[in-house]
Amino acid sequence: MSENEPSPPPADWARQLLTFWFDAHGFDDWYGGGPDFDAEVGALAGEWHEALRAFPADHFLTDRDTALAATILFDQVPRNIWRHHADAFATDDLARAVARGIVAHGWDRDYPEGWRQFAYLPFEHSEDIADQRESLRLMAGLADPRSLEYAQKHFDIIDRFGRFPHRNAVLGRASRPEEAAAIEEGKDW
Repeated sequence: MSENEPSPPPADWARQLLTFWFDAHGFDDWYGGGPDFDAEVGALAGEWHEALRAFPADHFLTDRDTALAATILFDQVPRNIWRHHADAFATDDLARAVARGIVAHGWDRDYPEGWRQFAYLPFEHSEDIADQRESLRLMAGLADPRSLEYAQKHFDIIDRFGRFPHRNAVLGRASRPEEAAAIEEGKDW
């Protein structure tokens, strides 16, 4: 292992990540976080993200907990540790592939209600309209109406623009006039 390579994660990385995410933290941190939470996420899982991101989705589809931890590791963790940077979206495809495996196995139905949304968020974060439709379908099955409300808002942005305009600057994309107006209005999904 070279100096620049991250250390391999511990054998129980998935359990540690799920415990951190669901037992030590909750809704306010997940959706309102901030620099302190972002730093905690980075300290715990930043090296794990780097060490595991080269593996294919099937590597994480060995059991339901590892799969869910992987969706969090590749969808949520980068959004915390690379907020306002293109790297925040770099492992979205991997997160989505793992999420598809979770749904295909039916493991999502076995998760506690508060956990299921994290199996579905990779679809909601996609700029593909088919993934957005899947997000709406899956989020509709949750008891918390906020999940479906936010999924609908994400769908509406993709349906209107074909992409999330708030990502344009960090991804080096030029904003079209109507996208700039939407960003100004606070439609920043």
